[in-house]
Amino acid sequence: MADILILTTGGTIDKLYFDALSEYQIGDSVVARLLAVARSALDVRVVELMRKDSLELTDEDRATIAQAVRDAPEDRIVITHGTDTMTDTAAALTGIPGKRIALLGALAPARFAESDATFNLGMAFATVQVAAEPGVWIAMNGTVFPAGSVRKDRTRNSFVAV
Repeated sequence: MADILILTTGGTIDKLYFDALSEYQIGDSVVARLLAVARSALDVRVVELMRKDSLELTDEDRATIAQAVRDAPEDRIVITHGTDTMTDTAAALTGIPGKRIALLGALAPARFAESDATFNLGMAFATVQVAAEPGVWIAMNGTVFPAGSVRKDRTRNSFVAV
């Protein structure tokens, strides 16, 4: 069993820019590379669940994520996710017993030099390691928010407490 399970679902964190198409598409997850660059010493298991923009996630997708969390032998779980519906997925995960779950995303793709992805991933890793009790959190913008008490403020392009 790994120290931390990382579930990837897509979102901006894994987006690539294709010049020929003039649009972003979700590519391979960058999580393993980010962890290597950070020299993380933790034993992690990475599972790609899907490659979707969070606006395309359905209730069935959220059920798939929740089942993967329930079935995991690990009790510390980090989930990469698009920011637009991250709070919806956090709500769907609330109440799963015995798990410390942190969701994170990025407001700019991790492949960009000025992305917040690495910082958010580090915050999520810290959250699942130090959380005293099982629960669900969102790690964004240098803050750890308990699920149910955060929203994305599109005007400010950041997450804020509610």
